[in-house]
Amino acid sequence: MRRITFTLSAILIGFLVFAQNIVRLDNSTVSVKELDNKVGQLMKKASVTGIAIGLFNNGKPVYQKCFGYKNANTKAPLQVNTNFYGASLSKAVFAALVMKLVEEKIISLNTPLQQYLPKRVYEYGPGTSWNQDYTSLKDEPLYQKITARHCLSHSAGLANWRWDEPDQKLHIHFEPGSQYSYSGEGFCYLQFVIEKLTGKLLNELMQEKIFGPLGMKHSSYTWQPAFEEDYCYGHDKNNQVYPKDKDNAPRAASTLETTAGDYMLFIAAVLQKKILRPATFDTLFKQQLRLRSRFQMGPQSWTDTTADNDHILLGYALGWGRLETPFGFGVFKEGHGDGFQHYSILFPEKNMGIVIMTNSDNGESIFKELLEFAIKDIYTPWKWQRYIPYKQ
Repeated sequence: MRRITFTLSAILIGFLVFAQNIVRLDNSTVSVKELDNKVGQLMKKASVTGIAIGLFNNGKPVYQKCFGYKNANTKAPLQVNTNFYGASLSKAVFAALVMKLVEEKIISLNTPLQQYLPKRVYEYGPGTSWNQDYTSLKDEPLYQKITARHCLSHSAGLANWRWDEPDQKLHIHFEPGSQYSYSGEGFCYLQFVIEKLTGKLLNELMQEKIFGPLGMKHSSYTWQPAFEEDYCYGHDKNNQVYPKDKDNAPRAASTLETTAGDYMLFIAAVLQKKILRPATFDTLFKQQLRLRSRFQMGPQSWTDTTADNDHILLGYALGWGRLETPFGFGVFKEGHGDGFQHYSILFPEKNMGIVIMTNSDNGESIFKELLEFAIKDIYTPWKWQRYIPYKQ
């Protein structure tokens, strides 16, 4: 493995600090200097190329820093406004959009999505991109029962992606709403219906309802020419640079392009309940399903096999995972793609949270230790999410 070597002064590049001490879940504190040093140590030990971190106390950012490089080859520094591939952080933002449309009575969580379409979804043909092709659902009558609630809670019955299926086609594997199976396809199906229902594309809706109102000027579900000015590459476990993918069709589940600064604006708005009505946030974060699977994704995610996470009442809400702690409930959302590994967890009753964004396949290996040090989060189900710590 080619390790990156650097000093703390060399890697701490883009930052905003709002407090000298950060309050953690148990009301203990950690100083900014201590956290800076810890991040530097973890990056060095685990060979993490770049990382952006945001911490929130009382619903407001108290720490927002970037460390390391956006490109290991050029040593170009990572900045707060450097574009990141957001991966599945996309889902949390999309869930907020859906709930906004629910507030506006444009869509209901419980109405079968097919009822919003003037013709059967499979009659729209293959579409202009693979994720708009629902022709295979003609032979899957259970799809007619899928609701927005099922899509947002990963209980629609669809695989994560159609290419996970032996025949590369969509299939409904169980009665919608009856169990959990993480599914990007469910989010894309909900996106398809919303676009048909409103006559507006995903990016247009996001700009109107979320990005614009929150001042998220560097966010989009498709690559924009403006991102060319400052973006980061993903890196593999050996710190080799992945090619940058810039031609994705917009997918609600996975194609968010954003920055650390923009995403932290979103998280602050969630904690401060600025985007939606308080009652809507209650609905958004209400547990829909209890989860007792061994892992979040993969073959051991489909059935209840363990009680390992019963102590935190692990479950899924709408667009967010959910757990219980002595400090109130927590909601979390992660992102995982080639060279990009992210995690966020919020504790709304404490009005606290953390966002971690990395451009490294080694990023997840430091999440457990970083969460425990930064905010005393010992509740994140890191085994369930397969956040295997780096080798000491």
